[in-house]
Amino acid sequence: MQTPFLVPTADGSLTLFQPEVGEHYHSKHGAVQESKHVFLESGLGYFLAKNPQPSVHILEVGLGTGLNFLLTADYAQKQNLQVDYCAIEAFPLPEILLAQMGYNQYIQDAIWDGFLSKYQAAFTETTFISQGINLKVEKCLLADFVIDGQVDVIYFDAFAAIHQPEMWTTEALERVCRYLKPGGVFVSYAITGNLKRSMKSLGFAIEKAPGAPGKREMLRAVKLV
Repeated sequence: MQTPFLVPTADGSLTLFQPEVGEHYHSKHGAVQESKHVFLESGLGYFLAKNPQPSVHILEVGLGTGLNFLLTADYAQKQNLQVDYCAIEAFPLPEILLAQMGYNQYIQDAIWDGFLSKYQAAFTETTFISQGINLKVEKCLLADFVIDGQVDVIYFDAFAAIHQPEMWTTEALERVCRYLKPGGVFVSYAITGNLKRSMKSLGFAIEKAPGAPGKREMLRAVKLV
């Protein structure tokens, strides 16, 4: 793939533009604020408010720059929350590019240093990143994705359907959502008629939640028991 390049966003944080896909990795209206709003607050925070517990299993579709993981890890450590985080990333970014993102200014040093130093190891085994935080990255296409066990929250952060339609089919969503526990939460920055219909057909109660700046709505879905 062509090498992505750095792009500043409206909240001062950086994202990347992927020329081959024709899309940014995060919102141009604010990379960090989008990640916090969609995944951390509307996803993990929503789940924990309804299901208080000392540990949580998260699955992310599209690790990308690692921003969602980093902000989640920082939040979890401050809350004494154990996190086992699994991500799918078929086209990993090079460490040198990740280091240029500057996300260290938004999180604790130990998490940033652990992520960069153990990034490669996480593609081969579950890796300790920082106190209470474990990361495993599956380098595979969604069609080939298989894991053991189930998760509490799914961060669905693939590129938009207009650029990667294969990631948003009912079949692709079913492959991911089979690993979500009953009562678990699925969140995505996107909300389309096709996505809502697919999630309903897979046994989810769906909700139009307020979107991050620049987007009116987003999808949150709870897996029915």
